[in-house]
This record gives sequence, structure tokens and C-alpha cells, in this order.
Amino acid sequence: YRQSKRSEYYQAAFDELAARGLLYPCFCSRAERLAANAPHREDGAVVYDGRCRALSAVQIAERQASGIRPAWRVIVPDLDVAVQDGNLGEYRENLSSDCGDFIIRRADGVFAYQLAVVVDDARMGVTQVVRGEDLLSSTPRQLWLYRTLGLPAPEFFHMPLLLAPDGRRLSKRDGDESLENLQAKYTPEEIIGRLAWVCGLQKAPAPRTPAELADDFSWEKVPRQDILLPEGLF
Repeated sequence: YRQSKRSEYYQAAFDELAARGLLYPCFCSRAERLAANAPHREDGAVVYDGRCRALSAVQIAERQASGIRPAWRVIVPDLDVAVQDGNLGEYRENLSSDCGDFIIRRADGVFAYQLAVVVDDARMGVTQVVRGEDLLSSTPRQLWLYRTLGLPAPEFFHMPLLLAPDGRRLSKRDGDESLENLQAKYTPEEIIGRLAWVCGLQKAPAPRTPAELADDFSWEKVPRQDILLPEGLF
């Protein structure tokens, strides 16, 4: 499936939210959204302050007439949403204070990640989602969208992140090895085996296939903290 070919499904969900009065246009620039006076979470993420929610019909028309194309935000309630993650345990956020009204369609007309993955997973019958811990904070708003749209929600399992030996995020910009470079030096089995070892899925960095790892996989083996890649692993 290609998300670029599935706009009709996202539009249907968008229209349902609009019909229930849960959407409004947002004309804020990126600089305005990230302004120093904007509320921030403990992890530094910006919480949208809802400034465009109170725009009158006249103000909206004036901004549109000036050529500004709005993004569209969904109005979230003052509600705690708890995620029972299959690996990391309970994670909880208040949608209003920890997230704020979030974008579901960008100013260029592209439907945003939060809406697209909810619609896609529900339509495709996905029952379990396994992804990186950096997406854990997206899960409460996605669960709320599932429930609001009357869609069945999957179970979520979030994996810890692989970090450089000094604890920073891996990045090509910082000279870290890309998967493409590793594939030029090692077989897929060698790459998988070494990564499986640092993730606690086997006792030595020996070559393995995904099928071999699946035979004795257990979430009990998976770390709950981010993993530092050892020096010289590759």
C-alpha cells in the first residue's frame, strides 16, 4: 500500500471529524508554533497553545484571502489516555496539556502521519504494532483517534532505540554507518546477528536469520532502556 494512493480513506475520516465540529484551520507559521513562549513538555517538545482555535469566521476569511493556506488541527479534550505497552508497560498523557490540538492535514494538503496510520491500520486489520520508542508519545493521540472514529485499536509494542556509544542518536550527518554501508561490508545474516546480540536476543554476535530468531523470541529478552552500540560492533 502507498499512502499517496489512499487519500480517499483519509478524507473520509477527516470529513467525519469535521462534521462533528472537531477541526479548525491553523494559520500559524513554523516559527510561531515553536516560539519561545509556547508551552513545552518535559522532553522539550512544543505543546500547541491553541491560538487559532478561537479565530472568528471573519478572521479566517481574512487570512485565506491573503493567500495563507492553513493546516487543519483536531480539537483534543482534557483527557488522560493510558497506553498499555507490551514492552514498556503503562504510558500516560493528558491530551490537552501534554499534546495539544494536533495537525491531521498539513498546509500543503497532505494528510498527517497521526491520521494516516490510524486509518491504514484499521482498514488493513492490523492487530499488533511494533515500532521504536521515539513514537511512544504519539500513541495516546492515536488511541484517541481510533476511539473517536470508532475504529479497533491494535496492541502496541515499543522497542528501545539503538544509540551511538556516546549516547546520542545515530545520524549519517555525524558519520554513523548507514544500513547501505553495512550491507556493502557484511551479509544480512551477519548484520542481523550482531544487532540481535546487542538487543539481548542471542548470547553471541553470530550470524542469524530473522526466522531463526523468531523461533525462540520472547519480549522478556528485549531491553526496556535504550541500547548503546558497543565500539567496534561493525
